[in-house]
Amino acid sequence: MKLNLGCGGNKRDGYVNVDKFPHFTPDVVWDLERFPWPFETDGAEAVALTHVLEHLGGPPDVFIGVMKELHRVCRAGARIEIVVPHPRSDSFISDPTHVRPVTLETLFLFNKDWNRAVLAEGKANTPLGLYHDVDFAVTRVDHRLTPRWAERLTSGRVSQEELRDAMDTYNNVIEETLYVLEVRK
Repeated sequence: MKLNLGCGGNKRDGYVNVDKFPHFTPDVVWDLERFPWPFETDGAEAVALTHVLEHLGGPPDVFIGVMKELHRVCRAGARIEIVVPHPRSDSFISDPTHVRPVTLETLFLFNKDWNRAVLAEGKANTPLGLYHDVDFAVTRVDHRLTPRWAERLTSGRVSQEELRDAMDTYNNVIEETLYVLEVRK
């Protein structure tokens, strides 16, 4: 089974398209903040969340519940594609339904190897993967630049190093980010 969670009007062929709004006529009408999800444990081989995760889990326990359910419904080795607006982009900041910035560091909190390494160093990061017995490995991170910064890069007006500095310093450099996770069980 492949799940397209929070599909809205962007249905995918070969996927079970899920949304809480019946207006979009998804295959399954379900609010992803309601647990447990109506899918079998270890049943999903792939999951897509495109501009969805930033809308889920304003309260931390709800966000953690989403991550736990995501882990539960996926089989070992499942691939999860997450696309989110960058938290320092106008597209994230301007939408009042965006309740959660999703960053690489957010996802690392659900990686048991990273949790163990941080604990061994005596750092105070929250080892959510260990606390909740979920484990996701981040296998890919791709940033889509805003048109202005993409043009600056392709025209040679900024170098890769200058772009990296800008990404760490300024708003509206990165428009959205794709994270690919692998489920570990």
